[in-house]
Amino acid sequence: MAKKSKNSAVHQASAVTKKPQHKLRVMMLGGLNEIGKNIAVIEYGDSMIIIDCGIAFPDEDMPGIDLVIPDFTYLEKNVDKIKGILITHGHEDHIGAIPYLLRQINVPVYGTRLTLGILENKLAEHKLLGSRTLITVEAGTILSLGAFKAEFIRVNHSIADACCIAVTTPVGVVMHSGDFKLDVSPIGGEMMDLTRIGEYGRQGVLLLMCESTNVDRAGYTPSERNVGSALDAIFMQNPHKRIIIATFSSNVHRVQQIINASVKFGRKVAVTGRSMINVIGAAVRLGYMDVPEGVLIDISEIGRYPGEMITIVTTGSQGEPMSALYRMAFSDHNQVSLTSEDLVVLSSHAIPGNEKLVGRIINEMYRRGVNVYHDDAEVHVSGHACQEELKLMHALTKPKFFMPIHGEYRHLMQHKELAEFMGMDPKDIFVCDIGQVLELDRDSCKRGASVPAGKTLVDGYGVGDVGNIVLRDRRHLAQDGLIVVVATVDMDQRVLISGPDIISRGFVYVRESEEMMEEAREIARNLLTDLLDSGVTEWTRLKQQTKDALSKYLYSKTKRKPMILPVIMNV
Repeated sequence: MAKKSKNSAVHQASAVTKKPQHKLRVMMLGGLNEIGKNIAVIEYGDSMIIIDCGIAFPDEDMPGIDLVIPDFTYLEKNVDKIKGILITHGHEDHIGAIPYLLRQINVPVYGTRLTLGILENKLAEHKLLGSRTLITVEAGTILSLGAFKAEFIRVNHSIADACCIAVTTPVGVVMHSGDFKLDVSPIGGEMMDLTRIGEYGRQGVLLLMCESTNVDRAGYTPSERNVGSALDAIFMQNPHKRIIIATFSSNVHRVQQIINASVKFGRKVAVTGRSMINVIGAAVRLGYMDVPEGVLIDISEIGRYPGEMITIVTTGSQGEPMSALYRMAFSDHNQVSLTSEDLVVLSSHAIPGNEKLVGRIINEMYRRGVNVYHDDAEVHVSGHACQEELKLMHALTKPKFFMPIHGEYRHLMQHKELAEFMGMDPKDIFVCDIGQVLELDRDSCKRGASVPAGKTLVDGYGVGDVGNIVLRDRRHLAQDGLIVVVATVDMDQRVLISGPDIISRGFVYVRESEEMMEEAREIARNLLTDLLDSGVTEWTRLKQQTKDALSKYLYSKTKRKPMILPVIMNV
């Protein structure tokens, strides 16, 4: 099924001369007008492939939600067409939702060694490992998948083994950039394969789907190697401090440089945070990291060494409330207590929307007298292409049509402007929303009908069982609280036997509002008595009128609208 391409080989399938029988359909089910949740679908006749399947993190208006994954409705309806899932790299926003998809459909998953190594940990957590097919590929591998041929092409990113994917279809080539940047001095592996991308450009690219994350940044993204010298300087300037470095767990090149600096300055390295332990374990096992014997120690062993001999690598650079760094900052970590003898380095930039969470951790650490090194470009570089690298991708591929992907609406529109600057006709550029289908043949591209797409919310073990109504209720409870009205009636005699009692949670402090609560109780008592006396015995009407009367009264007193739950029991 898979074969290795030769660098000089011309992709024979790109020279298809047979008249196509179908339109090529291309759509994003996530990753447009949002950050994360990236998933692309390419469909021709009875063949369909999926590229990436990631998660997004919940917004502030999603109380209690753990993860956001794509809506898989369209994929479940077309499961017989799906030939496989192709993964560009191992970041959460590209692989995090794969276990949830594989619960619904059982299709092969193709990815590079490190990508699948990280995915295996996730499948094991979901008890799917061994029952699903994972097929390892490498840069240069060409897959035959139904009507398609897909080639993985090496790119640079903030995780090893990242690829873009060129999909040859009966109507032309679709180039999916994945996440990339041009790093001419990468920490591990080789530079992005510009030659192979250019070969596709010379043959002709029908549609370019290119990431837009850093389109608002001019110039080039600095090399990851720049971080190494900055880390060396930090270690040199702080010889008597324990150093804690928070970074993205998937950035094995960053962790490798932290280990290199620690070895150079005679330090042991301990790792904390489940995702960090899993990713580093996979990277070391697969040979993507070089760790000298005896350098890595268990986090439980740090007490055996003086602080100046310890480096701790941790998750939590984005201020996540359950992360290891968060627990350290708020004295809730089992093994690590931060003191003024510690230096915490945040080797990352806050993802848009996470600024408050990161700021909260930084404030708490300063409050405890901890030295914090943050917001310094020297200890973090992005893994995404800036404007000049995006221009290079456009210049190499010379696409007939273009769809900007992976970004909020402002990113997509700025990428559209960049493509126009590169000479593309605005009518050949398609800024889409999730679920919107592009229909292509060899000479044209137009918008087709949309397919089901949206957000599926994951709350604990529940997937999709929390919808807009539940979220609305949660927001309501969070904003105005809850009032429960409990009464017992005898429907046969049509009399109120006991109550009503009123229980308040999150609305007012009852001891300071006894008069108002007593008035509310009297209003409910009089209303129920009047309704029963007049012969009303319908549960719905009794509850609704009680709710309406109390809501009106409480709003007049407080200008708040708590959720009111009448509980009326019959004896």
